[in-house]
Amino acid sequence: MFIQSESTPNPATLKFIPGVPVLNSGSADFPNIGAARDKSPLAYALFEIEGVTAVFLGKDFISVSKSEMIEWQVLKPAVLGAIMEHFTRGLPVITEAVEVDGDEEGPDFNDPIVQQIQELLDTRVRPAVAGDGGDIVFRGFDDGIVYLSMQGACAGCPSSTATLKMGIENMLRHFIPEVQEVRPAPY
Repeated sequence: MFIQSESTPNPATLKFIPGVPVLNSGSADFPNIGAARDKSPLAYALFEIEGVTAVFLGKDFISVSKSEMIEWQVLKPAVLGAIMEHFTRGLPVITEAVEVDGDEEGPDFNDPIVQQIQELLDTRVRPAVAGDGGDIVFRGFDDGIVYLSMQGACAGCPSSTATLKMGIENMLRHFIPEVQEVRPAPY
């Protein structure tokens, strides 16, 4: 098994591509070891490595974030080893009990404006964000404001606010006049 790794715009996060599917659909965000316990054997194994602070699972990649106290040159071999061992042993990536982001319908999914927002996010934004080792999840639309959550490499990225405000907000406002602003979800 050959696992590729790529840098992301977030210097604290690397993207690992194992060459096999990670999730069948959607994504799963594990911001701490407690979130991974009993939900993702892979994420939990990665959190057992000293210095790992967050794990994000995409369709065909794994983003791992690290503490500032450790360098990637020290941490990367252990992460590669844990990923390789997990897949070669044939262990499940997540358990049945985990709700994967993207599997559920968004809030007010029957609203035509929400459908337009979802369509633009799915076709124009998510592929680019996934390329950087993250994901973006629609959390709601209320009174002209779109609420989104950045996950994976994008969650702690220094440029995530600029991505939300200048990139995504401008695009949504261009295509959907009802959109006035994009904000990070408060939850």
